Amino acid sequence: MSPRPPLRVGACYDFRNPPGSPLTWPQLYGAVLDQISWLDELGFDLVWFTEHHFVDDGYLPSWIPVAGAVAARTRHVRISSDITLMPFQEPLRLAEDLAVLDNISSGRIEIGVGMGYALHEFEGFGIPRPQRVSRTEEGVEVLQRAFTGERFTFRGRRYNYTNVRVTPTPVQSGGPPIWMAAMGRPGAERAARLGLHLLPQGAASEVLDPWRFANTSAGVRNEDRRVGIIRPWFVTDDRDRDWPAIRAAERYKAAIYADWLTASGDNVSLQLTGGDQPIPQTWVVGDEHRVTTELSEFIEQYGITDLVTWGCPPGFHPDTMNESFERFARSVLPELRARFG
Repeated sequence: MSPRPPLRVGACYDFRNPPGSPLTWPQLYGAVLDQISWLDELGFDLVWFTEHHFVDDGYLPSWIPVAGAVAARTRHVRISSDITLMPFQEPLRLAEDLAVLDNISSGRIEIGVGMGYALHEFEGFGIPRPQRVSRTEEGVEVLQRAFTGERFTFRGRRYNYTNVRVTPTPVQSGGPPIWMAAMGRPGAERAARLGLHLLPQGAASEVLDPWRFANTSAGVRNEDRRVGIIRPWFVTDDRDRDWPAIRAAERYKAAIYADWLTASGDNVSLQLTGGDQPIPQTWVVGDEHRVTTELSEFIEQYGITDLVTWGCPPGFHPDTMNESFERFARSVLPELRARFG
């Protein structure tokens, strides 16, 4: 395995509150923010947020205000999205939001972007779905120009700006790092062409390999790029007791995503299940030894640099995850850092 950046570990949140949950949305938001503050103290590196729209369970539609709350309550974790749906963003305003967040957090903001696929979201925003590629690519280019702190003019198919300068200038040189989600070769090559870190889904041969090849062909060292993924874990001595509730939450999510994929008419599901096996994103559930062993093998096999678990599966109270987090921080995380930096 070639050299790669040091491993970073964190948690991802989508704030889903399905029917039957004992929590109100304010209670869920408050409990998650408390947990993130605690994870910051435990030594975790990352917190990611997701984005979807018009979902009955309150799936987080806007991660920017949550990121501001997290930035004010933490000192160490880096804050990002997996993913921001770029077709629904006004990229210049997004650049301003991120620049402000980068200053609030003293340079701890990143952003993961993607095109989206759910038909109901494009219909809700009145955006033609075929525009998703151009809106995503142009949106990223606008962010990159805006993050320089210099005046710029941009002329595209979807966005046009004249002699604008985004202030305040981000704390990080070049602005918050940008990631792109990819589920196949076109997305992977797009991420490389735009100079972005990668959030891969699908088969490694169709995502990771093309992205790394494209980087090398462009003279970019792959060790200067990061690869991040949600591969959740739960540390427990009683898998038979704890796994059924987690499995039920996963089935709840999978059913909703399946409906969206079917309605979209995409072949995304085929990319995830056909041909080569997808990069695993299934839960690792077991004691410290099992979690350490399985995650170490996963990180090594795929060259993962950023590894994230689900902080609060739908229907759970965040506190349900706390013992697992504590055991992970005490026993698993030191082992992973000793091996992967």
